[in-house]
Amino acid sequence: MTLDNDWTLRRAQGEDDMTACVAIRHQVFVREQCVDEALERDGRDGDCIHYLALGADGPVGTGRVMPLEDRYKIQRVAVLPRARGTGLGAALMRFMMADLANEAEAAGRTFFLSSQVHALPFYEKLGFSVCSGVYMDAGIPHRDMQAPVIPPAGA
Repeated sequence: MTLDNDWTLRRAQGEDDMTACVAIRHQVFVREQCVDEALERDGRDGDCIHYLALGADGPVGTGRVMPLEDRYKIQRVAVLPRARGTGLGAALMRFMMADLANEAEAAGRTFFLSSQVHALPFYEKLGFSVCSGVYMDAGIPHRDMQAPVIPPAGA
């Protein structure tokens, strides 16, 4: 999917896309937020669906989703500094949620994520609501959030 502002949003495809996703996550989580690399690289990438946002100057955002029995667990949503504040993060989240809502397995599932506390308003604007108290993850305060999976019209 290409948007008016020249972002291309898609499921990651192949080794080059995965390398880009991991590089974005490393920049945002390990270098900027000082998350231990062993925590960020948790060995679960093979269990997930990965998404990539491309700008005119290359990869700028990513996210991954772990399909579980009763929910889609959205994880590792990251946007590089040069693309922050542009609406890319919200566009990427909407794209991921719409893509997953089209899956045959979407019926009866919810979206679920662990949000850094400072990002709660961002996810609330996307339809998520808080469903836990504050807890620490990788030394950063988090709260769990959930949202319904809304099937596409006519589904």
